[in-house]
Amino acid sequence: MNQKAKEAASHAAIPVSISAMLVTLGVVYGDIGTSPMYVTKALVAGNGGIGSVTQEFVLGALSLVVWTVTLLTTVKYVLISLRADNHGEGGIFALYSLVKRCGKWLIIPAMLGGAALLADGILTPAVTVTTAIEGLRTIPAVHAVLGDDQGRVVAITLAIIIALFLVQRIGTAKIGHAFGPIMTLWFLFLGGTGLFFVCQYPAVLLCLNPLRGIAFLLSPNNHAGIMILGSCFLATTGAEALYSDMGHVGRGNIYATWPFVKCCLLLSYMGQGAWLINNAGNPELMGIADLNPFYQMLAPSLRPFAVGLSTVAAIIASQALITGAFSLVSEASRLDLMPHMQVFYPAETKGQLYIPMVNNVMLVGCVVVVLLFQNSAHMEAAYGLAITLTMMCTTMLLFFYLHVERNLKVAPWIFAAFFLLLEGFFFVSSLTKFFHGGYFTILMAALIMGIMVCWYNGTAVEQRQFTLLPLRSYLPQLKRLRDDDRYELMSDNIVYLTKDTNTDYIDRDIVYSILDKHPKRARAWWFVNVETMDEPHTFAYSVETFGTDYVFRVHLYLGYKINQRVNAYLRQVVQDLAASGELPAQTHDYSVYKDPGNIGTFKFVMIRKLLAPESDVEPSERTAITLKYIIRRAAGTPARWYGLENSNVSFEYVPLFTKFKAVSKMQRLAPDERP
Repeated sequence: MNQKAKEAASHAAIPVSISAMLVTLGVVYGDIGTSPMYVTKALVAGNGGIGSVTQEFVLGALSLVVWTVTLLTTVKYVLISLRADNHGEGGIFALYSLVKRCGKWLIIPAMLGGAALLADGILTPAVTVTTAIEGLRTIPAVHAVLGDDQGRVVAITLAIIIALFLVQRIGTAKIGHAFGPIMTLWFLFLGGTGLFFVCQYPAVLLCLNPLRGIAFLLSPNNHAGIMILGSCFLATTGAEALYSDMGHVGRGNIYATWPFVKCCLLLSYMGQGAWLINNAGNPELMGIADLNPFYQMLAPSLRPFAVGLSTVAAIIASQALITGAFSLVSEASRLDLMPHMQVFYPAETKGQLYIPMVNNVMLVGCVVVVLLFQNSAHMEAAYGLAITLTMMCTTMLLFFYLHVERNLKVAPWIFAAFFLLLEGFFFVSSLTKFFHGGYFTILMAALIMGIMVCWYNGTAVEQRQFTLLPLRSYLPQLKRLRDDDRYELMSDNIVYLTKDTNTDYIDRDIVYSILDKHPKRARAWWFVNVETMDEPHTFAYSVETFGTDYVFRVHLYLGYKINQRVNAYLRQVVQDLAASGELPAQTHDYSVYKDPGNIGTFKFVMIRKLLAPESDVEPSERTAITLKYIIRRAAGTPARWYGLENSNVSFEYVPLFTKFKAVSKMQRLAPDERP
């Protein structure tokens, strides 16, 4: 299959339609779509306030914003990054999965970029919602209620954030259908109000000339110097989330909606710039603290509507990073960079998923951010630093994708050189944010990356001992054990859940558990593998009996919409085998029912590996495997993932088979002798 055919197949499940485009507007563009609320405000504040506003400043700063959005969002992400999908999924981990064969070291930028994006995603809901709630104070009637008490703003912000995370479980499709029309109205409002002021001062269109931005960047009238790029960068912070959300809405729907979104954004920025030029000398504006042109340029009669709409848009802005986080963590789990977690698919497309643990962790993180920083000014100072790291890491991975996967020769080098230099400037300009709050996102990114590194290194230690054994070689022993009355019958049926899909082979730890850790006698042993399929409603199984009536290798093929209730499905398999005579009747004499039936008892055994103290491993490896097991316990239990809460489940620890340290031979003494 050629490249174009693969791309078409990967996105066939999410066709371009009006309905899907509405979902896209509601889910994908929230973060980047609310940037006009604070970008111009940050630019003016960084240049000394409205008293320092000149035409040169406005046209130069707007030019930097326009070309930041054009180069980073349109060119890099919409035109290039969206082409790099892994079965329809986007994001830095999906990109890494495409290029990981190019070098083991590429795992480093993948983990660093993913950790930084997840950390920045915790800050996004806090800063956008807080900014909007503070905007309510521009309405006199609301200000009379809220006053200047920041504690009330914090309380309202926390209530909104908690409600937002609680609705995630209903699925992004339903959220997108609800949010889509609102965001459409929001973008029309941005474009309409911006166009109104552009018509009043058409000369603002000169900012479309990139030379204006370059000249202003080097101009002595630029009071912020290169650091102005840190404020300009806020206009494109949602670009990485746009790439991550591709699996939720499909690439085609992003292509169809981005031109509309970009036009509205640029009109809003230029409209604010035109208003600033026309009001640069207005003495009434000089005394307004934290002047926000986005709100101030509106007529008083229109401002309540604008503030209300922007508040709703700010809530929706959080959605892009939340849904992107679900996709990122899902990809990380598939790459074995994070533990397996319980995943729900509340919609009809596989890309739209919900991970309860990620949702809860992000909720706690957002609450901590609001309580720690209190107001939007402090949050904005921290915003955007971590995401510059993600963008540089994505650029590195995209270079290998274009060079190796697309087999391009010259273009990847030009692409990497240009965007690494550009993003490097943004990173340096954002470093001033570190001591003003950026430290929080960096610490969060370091914590998340630490989890990935521990999991990755711990898995590497485990992989060194992972061995598959031919199951047929152990059939005679299992037959003898079944008939050996010296051992108590543990259960009629003993079930092990396996990760490997090879029918003829079995994990050595399972064989060790059955035969070596006090032989587990049963009438039948079941080795069950659950495979999640790309189709939503696949519901099938296969069984290999190896010509026996006591060993069964079962593969459950479940669509991603099928709840993984392994206990119920296995009973159906057992009943089918009993009806066909492949499984002998398992009669028993005692039952609460009048007719006990012909199916016996079941016991599920979950294997847990344990590193022995005398294992010959490096201290760093011992630490990594220990931390991995701590993380695994925190991530939840497979008994819950597979619907075994009400089943007979036992957890068994087996030693991690590694090389053991040499132990000196002990000297034997007589009973009454002392050394």
